[in-house]
Amino acid sequence: MATFVMLGKYSQKSIKDISAKRTEKSLELIKKNGGQVISGYALLGEYDLVLILELPSSEQAIKTSVELSKMLGIAFVTAPAVSMEDFDKMMEV
Repeated sequence: MATFVMLGKYSQKSIKDISAKRTEKSLELIKKNGGQVISGYALLGEYDLVLILELPSSEQAIKTSVELSKMLGIAFVTAPAVSMEDFDKMMEV
């Protein structure tokens, strides 16, 4: 499984609909797409939340990001992430 970081920004409408029930639906969608949440945090600053996910592929990451945006009204920036250990191995000459 590949790791992905999703940074989210609430819209004015989506912030009004924050609830544990909506969070649970989001987790179900991620699981349906073959993924799992490693961690998630609410943020202060440019982005309102961050999710660290494992998903089977980039295609599943794109699908999950778009489906979550449509369902929640939250704009996501989704990017692949590589562990520092794997990054160091890639950089070895």
